[in-house]
Amino acid sequence: MSRIQTTFTNLANNKRKALIPFITAGDPHPDMTVNLLHALVDSGADMIELGIPFSDPMADGPVIQRASERALANNVGINKTIDLVKDFRKDNEHTPIILMGYANPIEAIGLTNFVGAIKEAGVDGVITVDYPPEESKEFVSLLLKNDIDSIFLLSPTTEDERIKLIISQATGFIYYVSL
Repeated sequence: MSRIQTTFTNLANNKRKALIPFITAGDPHPDMTVNLLHALVDSGADMIELGIPFSDPMADGPVIQRASERALANNVGINKTIDLVKDFRKDNEHTPIILMGYANPIEAIGLTNFVGAIKEAGVDGVITVDYPPEESKEFVSLLLKNDIDSIFLLSPTTEDERIKLIISQATGFIYYVSL
């Protein structure tokens, strides 16, 4: 059972909801990210979404866009984000870490390289905002072979056929985006 599944099982057994905060890696400064991750856990976070800074975060609002800009200005990108997870894992092996990002940087380093690096770092799940399930079968397969959950987005406007496809490929949980 994955760390994500174990966490949800423990929460359900204790009749609790999950607290899953989001921060952008490298914001406000890369030296603060690991300490912020630990502070989130100390404050009750059950899992953490860690955003990979990206120059064109089209699905994010202005606050997260500015966080990405600050992180990128501090030279934090996909590789540094993975290194920050490795540093966090030195002191915390139990809190699930979910990377949230975009397909372009992942494809730039290569799917196999990305999945290998995040497995080694101790990442538990990935949300790739602009990777539709119809186009991500190879990526999902690599994630699953490496025991990393593939998390997809649903919204109130998602059509029934697409919901079925997402359910068939998602593991860990499904991220519901309210409009």
